[in-house]
Amino acid sequence: LADHEGARVDWLPVDEVGRVHPEVLREALGAGDDVALTTVMWANNEVGTVQPVAELAAVAREHGVPLHTDAVQAAGQLPVGFAASGAQALTITGHKLGGPIGVGALLLAKPKEPVFLDPVPLLHGGGQERDVRSGTLDAPAIAGFAAAVQTAVARREAETRRLADLRDQLIGAVCAAVPGAILNGDPLDRLPGNAHFSFPGCEGDALLMLLDARGIACSTGSACSAGVSQPSHVLLAMNASPERARGSLRFTLGHTSTEADVKALADAIGPVVERARRAGLS
Repeated sequence: LADHEGARVDWLPVDEVGRVHPEVLREALGAGDDVALTTVMWANNEVGTVQPVAELAAVAREHGVPLHTDAVQAAGQLPVGFAASGAQALTITGHKLGGPIGVGALLLAKPKEPVFLDPVPLLHGGGQERDVRSGTLDAPAIAGFAAAVQTAVARREAETRRLADLRDQLIGAVCAAVPGAILNGDPLDRLPGNAHFSFPGCEGDALLMLLDARGIACSTGSACSAGVSQPSHVLLAMNASPERARGSLRFTLGHTSTEADVKALADAIGPVVERARRAGLS
């Protein structure tokens, strides 16, 4: 919309754990500008911080502005309730729930004042099915998506407890092995399968390769532009220094993760960080 339709996009600041505060949104909406939409991730995919979606939606409603939330990371791990959130729009995707790739859903609140969303179609086809859709829907993927949602919801409570326990074990093990490690994101209100650390004095890419050589898969969470590795924009927004942002790793746990995986990381992370620190920051 900004690139092609002349829309203006304003980014709201976050605190040191990556949370958007309702007061910040209230101040932005009270500035008198014509705001068409507010949007926030339900939970950040990189540092795991869970946002106060219901509080933000209440603020947006006060100003008659619809709020959309991207719940892709949260669905299946957190009790995501669309109606209870107060949001007017919510998006989820199949592959994050164990379903097929390439299928997702946009949920819209029922028409109701003072906030109502009437989206413009992105695809315009031959007017099949009395103009309610265009083209042929991927029915098998949609059915698989629905089955994945049902399974994820049925198993969520038990799986969330299991993952949160493994995550806390992982966090404790890393902090014990590397005393200088910094846990990023909210220490409590975070995704159950997410642990994100900064390792001062290390390059994230060096850590990534050294851990990969030991059979441990993780992510730097950084983006690459024109072949040049860039610090995480998420960590920079949280006021982390570029050096700290570059020396960060994200560890995520899923339904196949075990205590043996956590122990393998606990055994490897100390020597790996020591070796990476000897290499230093390039």
